[in-house]
Amino acid sequence: MYLIPLINIQTETIASSASERYLLIYMIAVLVIVTSLVILFFVVFLKRKNRILQEQIMQKQAFEAEIAQAQTETQEQTLKNIGWELHDNIGQLLSFANMQLSILKMQVSEDVKPKFKDTTEALKDSLAEVRALSKTLNNEVVLNVGFEKSVSNELNRLKKMKFNSAELTITGDKVEFKNTKHEIILFRIIQEFLSNSVKYSRANNINIHLNYQPENLIITAKDDGIGFNVEEAEKGSGLINMKSRANLIHAQLEILSKPNHGVALFINYPLI
Repeated sequence: MYLIPLINIQTETIASSASERYLLIYMIAVLVIVTSLVILFFVVFLKRKNRILQEQIMQKQAFEAEIAQAQTETQEQTLKNIGWELHDNIGQLLSFANMQLSILKMQVSEDVKPKFKDTTEALKDSLAEVRALSKTLNNEVVLNVGFEKSVSNELNRLKKMKFNSAELTITGDKVEFKNTKHEIILFRIIQEFLSNSVKYSRANNINIHLNYQPENLIITAKDDGIGFNVEEAEKGSGLINMKSRANLIHAQLEILSKPNHGVALFINYPLI
């Protein structure tokens, strides 16, 4: 009599326990699915956000590269025009002045002629300097002459003007530039450095070292001038211009200096 109700109670208890387990498993499964969906959504959101940010960065870099390229091309055209003006107009004027001086020299007495010597030599030197400078400002001439020869010519020109010594040393096996425009950009960076040395450094000696490695060209330029505080000069137009040109060709550029210890320029240009 009492066994049947007891069996029924036990059966109901077992059934209730099974239902609770199924319900618990179901709830856990739902929780896992919901959590997985939230995590998946969050991951997708982050990836999308990162992709958008990356695209924005790339667009900004592309825009800045286009601006830098346009500025560089404008500067090159300006330098080219100045080079033509120096060679054609200023060169002709100096040649004419030299010719007139020679004619005048023939018309004076012998005791006066020696006084024309210094002026004649100064005119000849000025004419040679103008012609040499005009060549360095013309990118077509630089390309025809070549990168190394252009650097050497620039050093020789400045040595006559300013420095006691201006030396170029080359080590390693020369590697041809894949993009000849990069030769112009590297030469302009070096030219900017040399120009600053002439104007500000009070240096007596300067040297440039080209170190050709299998995958990189390491350029080192140093002067023994008064130096400067790099942090104070970070916003100078010359330094900004050099760094902008270096970024354009994916080269690493660094300038080291401190007062009374000269200036050193380091460029790491990838050849490959």
